[in-house]
Amino acid sequence: KTKAMRILQLITAIGFIAFWTLYFTIGFANEAYPICYESFENSFPVPDAFIIILLLLAWWNSDRNSIKAEQLTRIAGGAMIFLGLCDSSFNFMNGMYKISTSELFMNAAINLWCIGFGAYQAFSPSIRKE
Repeated sequence: KTKAMRILQLITAIGFIAFWTLYFTIGFANEAYPICYESFENSFPVPDAFIIILLLLAWWNSDRNSIKAEQLTRIAGGAMIFLGLCDSSFNFMNGMYKISTSELFMNAAINLWCIGFGAYQAFSPSIRKE
């Protein structure tokens, strides 16, 4: 379980970095998006950077079987749940899930990953090796 969580933390951090790299280089402009989409999205690089740092610190420290790794993992989990709920709320309120089937699956997958993996990190009985 600890090894799986560790790998998922690293993959998730890399996923966040890839998302923002693509967002700021090629962009995700779509004329079907609500006018407020860009403003909403532009408010997340700093909170996402915070989550990336937490995930990487938890990943790095998990090999040391430390209480710090467990605490960082739980904080990252809570932050990811909050992020997923904010994003899914925006998506529901602004019809993002209705734009197209691909938008539905992409946005739903991101939101469910943030909430689901966030909950896994936040509520796992113990992430330390016993």
